[in-house]
Amino acid sequence: MELSSRVEKHPLFSKVGNVYMITKANMVTYRGPTMVANTLHACAILLKRSKDWDWFINLSASDYPLITQDDLLDTFSTINRNLNFIEHTSQLGWKEEKRAMPLVIDPGLYSTTKTDIYLATPRRGLPTAFKLFTGSAWMVLTRSFVEYLIWGWDNLPRILLMYYTNFVSSPEGYFHTVICNVPEFAQTAVNHDLHYISWDIPPKQHPHTLSLNDTKKMIDSGAAFARKFKRDDPVLDKIDKDLLGRKDGGFTPGGWCSGSPKCSKLEKDSKVARKLTTLSEDSYLRKDFDSRVAATVSFLSRTEGSLQL
Repeated sequence: MELSSRVEKHPLFSKVGNVYMITKANMVTYRGPTMVANTLHACAILLKRSKDWDWFINLSASDYPLITQDDLLDTFSTINRNLNFIEHTSQLGWKEEKRAMPLVIDPGLYSTTKTDIYLATPRRGLPTAFKLFTGSAWMVLTRSFVEYLIWGWDNLPRILLMYYTNFVSSPEGYFHTVICNVPEFAQTAVNHDLHYISWDIPPKQHPHTLSLNDTKKMIDSGAAFARKFKRDDPVLDKIDKDLLGRKDGGFTPGGWCSGSPKCSKLEKDSKVARKLTTLSEDSYLRKDFDSRVAATVSFLSRTEGSLQL
């Protein structure tokens, strides 16, 4: 409620009017289906509140952008708007035994006290009515697919939601299994999450925590986002300064603002968020802008060719 009050009272947020808070949130349990439920809750609110968006991007507090909003808007304006960016595979490997077959209970579904998921008995076999997929919990989903998840006119999203209620780490399987079992959407699934994430080989439960030593790898990846970061890590200040043009904890400059000092005024054009900003006065950004956008476009072009089931 404190964060909601801050957003409501902030003069910029109130003027722009495109920041929504889930003021009546539900309990969330790590690795539990309540994580999926809350993501779907956010999807439903956005569908209700606004028609003026094309993609749903889920991020956590451990994620950080590597490009500005304007760069992202410009890049996405050049690609097919029916593409869903969701890393996925049908090769479950160890996840069959450790995630699909155990039955888990998420206390967050019925309790006001936060506790971890717990195992129930007996175990279950693998489904035969649909094929399981797994992948990254971080996604960029089209509005049309989000509508399908919420409305589910053939009932598959609800059936799979009930199945994944007892699945370990359901955010890494629910959305992937839905999209890959629906022919209409399966061929729109690009096998990448648009994130730079550093994993062990083979991957462990959690990725590496990124630092200043990872800066070049993050930039060279061409990804739009990176994770995960520690709070207030120096690498975040470097990203703000060198990539986002963000100074002194302010907002990232863009086509939504104008004035001097930079971004001291809100741009009057209500549709300005759909156009690309003029380049920053910062010489680094002027020099690097085209190359970073080109890298992101190239990155998306490569991933468009990675449709995989």
